[in-house]
Amino acid sequence: MTNKKADSKTENLKWWQLSLIGVGCTIGTGYFLGSSLGIMETGPSIVFTFILAAIGTYIVFNQLAKMTAEDPQEGSFCYYANKAFGPWAGFSCGWNYWFSNILIMGSQLTALSLLSQFWFPKVPLWVFACIYAVLSLFVVFLGTKGFDRVENYLAIIKTAAIIMFIGLAAAAVFGWIHGGNGAVSVPKSIDDLFPKGYKGFWISLLFAFYAYGGIEVIGLMAMQLKDKKDAPKAGTNMLIILVIIYVLSLGLATILAPLDQFSEKESPFVTALSDYHLTFFPHVFNGAIIIAGFSTMTASLFGVTSLLVTLAKDGDAPKIFQKKLKKFNELPLPSFILGGIGLFASVVAALLLPGKIFEYITTAAGILLLYNWTFILLSSFKILKGKLWDKLKSSFGILLIVTAIAGTIIEKEVRIGFFVSLAFVLIIASATFFMRHKLGKNKAGCAE
Repeated sequence: MTNKKADSKTENLKWWQLSLIGVGCTIGTGYFLGSSLGIMETGPSIVFTFILAAIGTYIVFNQLAKMTAEDPQEGSFCYYANKAFGPWAGFSCGWNYWFSNILIMGSQLTALSLLSQFWFPKVPLWVFACIYAVLSLFVVFLGTKGFDRVENYLAIIKTAAIIMFIGLAAAAVFGWIHGGNGAVSVPKSIDDLFPKGYKGFWISLLFAFYAYGGIEVIGLMAMQLKDKKDAPKAGTNMLIILVIIYVLSLGLATILAPLDQFSEKESPFVTALSDYHLTFFPHVFNGAIIIAGFSTMTASLFGVTSLLVTLAKDGDAPKIFQKKLKKFNELPLPSFILGGIGLFASVVAALLLPGKIFEYITTAAGILLLYNWTFILLSSFKILKGKLWDKLKSSFGILLIVTAIAGTIIEKEVRIGFFVSLAFVLIIASATFFMRHKLGKNKAGCAE
């Protein structure tokens, strides 16, 4: 990415503001719906996978925050990869992030479609996917001033929905709300805690990591802090809030409903309270998730559109992607079109593979995200002159990431997602080789 210092005019965020923004950006359909996949694999022990993933996420953010505090750059993790390993690493990191966001958009799009089938079960998945894709493209095409303010409002909706669930679930546990198909099932043995064994626990680790996706975006925003040294503090407090929310909500969900009731087609929180005769809750909660998921998907589309422009400026993408339309809020039309193509590719996938597409896309998106996180940790080894303890922490973070990725290989149901991510990596690797050796460029990465 371009070597560009943060503009002093934008350096106005306090650490607690960045923490709250981080919570809003991180909580998305990966948690609201994707956590069902983790629960189906490991049951009540899902809370431990989320704690492990939080530790790994904290290590990644902490190292990225330290690099940002030491050398704040607009390119963030892509710039640091270039600085540590050379242009090939910056180029690979940038395009890996672009592809991962395309898949994340696809995952969110599929999640929104699945959630909409709650009200209209007979409508095909791809129909909803087309509707949400067109709406998202329309919003980006028009441009939205004050988008940050809208995102803050939608973040409140997300958090309010979770707090509402925690309150209702706690009331059900204490018997204040009557219903359910039996007594609250609190795990009393190892078998209860790990109903599918340790293999299921291993597999579910990736879905836990995916629920924390977005941490690298907060690394980009850390440039806007008044005091760059507050970046680690902001990340720590953000993760503490997320862990409390995640562990409480998921722990309550798993003791309120049998494991065989959870499905990738329904939020685990709706499933948990489905037998308590709260007729309003599924509709309100479902609506809140759809609104939140749509905002996240649209923000991702903004992100990939802007990223491709930056890649083009740095010589890492065709120059045509720099072109903007002045009549439409400086919209980078070629970049916008390519992002739209990627979005509609998900619609086609939803049409061809309606049964397992969400699981496949979520797995692939999560793995690509972890590839970038690995770049961040590896870059920190060379850039930061930390103590032995810092290097040990980074090594443990890499171990957790590798463990999560390896878990997708051992399970047939999610293995396809691993191979999808591997295909994208091979495409990026081939492009890197072509730019460096065929075109003879020394700029196959982020500009130094």
